[in-house]
Amino acid sequence: DFYHNLKNTRNMLSSVGFLGSGMMASALMDGLVSNKAVSSPDSIWCSDPWEQARVGASKKGFHSTDSNIEVCQNATDAIIIAVKPNVVSDICKNIISIDSDAVVISIAAGVTIATLESCLPGRRVVRVMPNTPCLVGQAAVGFALGKHANDKDREVVNTIFGSVGLAMEVKESLLDAVTGLSGSGPAYVFQFIEALSDGGVRSGLPRDVATKLAAQTVKGAAEMVLRTGKHPGLLKDGVTSPGGTTIAGVEALEKGGFRATTMSAVTAATKRSMQLGGIPPNEIAHKYNL
Repeated sequence: DFYHNLKNTRNMLSSVGFLGSGMMASALMDGLVSNKAVSSPDSIWCSDPWEQARVGASKKGFHSTDSNIEVCQNATDAIIIAVKPNVVSDICKNIISIDSDAVVISIAAGVTIATLESCLPGRRVVRVMPNTPCLVGQAAVGFALGKHANDKDREVVNTIFGSVGLAMEVKESLLDAVTGLSGSGPAYVFQFIEALSDGGVRSGLPRDVATKLAAQTVKGAAEMVLRTGKHPGLLKDGVTSPGGTTIAGVEALEKGGFRATTMSAVTAATKRSMQLGGIPPNEIAHKYNL
């Protein structure tokens, strides 16, 4: 179906390295193993300066160390930079010190391909924007290839991030929009679920029942969009009977400016991402019309 066609065929990876073993990196490691993108936990190497993180990784069967260089020496398919943006340049010094054919993938927020390529001259790099549902294997990920990256690198990225959700390739200039939509989007959806639950409580439902029904409703509706490939508006029309309950609720949403407010949330977050990335205000206003 449409959903599975979005996911490229995944090839098993020999070994993957993670520089940083925080929550996002841990979720990716778990996804690689549970989706059999690697043969076993033994195929994953990871580093972290925090002992508790290393112990946790070791308990899962991963090779865990405090040495970034050791990870780079053993990762044959990909080296994933999963650290805070302010330490990326130092991490790159470790990567460049090792002669390796592994593609370098960065999930560090706001670190551009140009920055990565200047720190890693000649190396193949990919910039990735994941989101927090990665932690439950339901990520929506945008990625952009660097100028040296090739088709095999694209397959590697799809294999790694497809193991925790959906990965979509975009131009790097659109990663700010990915940030505004899927990067920040979970917060908007959490607010919507909370509001649905509030409506249920206002209408007499117990809070726990209302919240579970609201969350499952959002999950089910999203799955219908992904599986059928139908336009959301068409699916909405399938629920709205003439003169019925749903169209009355839809009218209330329209009166409250639901669509425009949601669109404004995405564009506001996109604009903020551009500002944080150092794009000049004039360029944001005139080139991107934000």
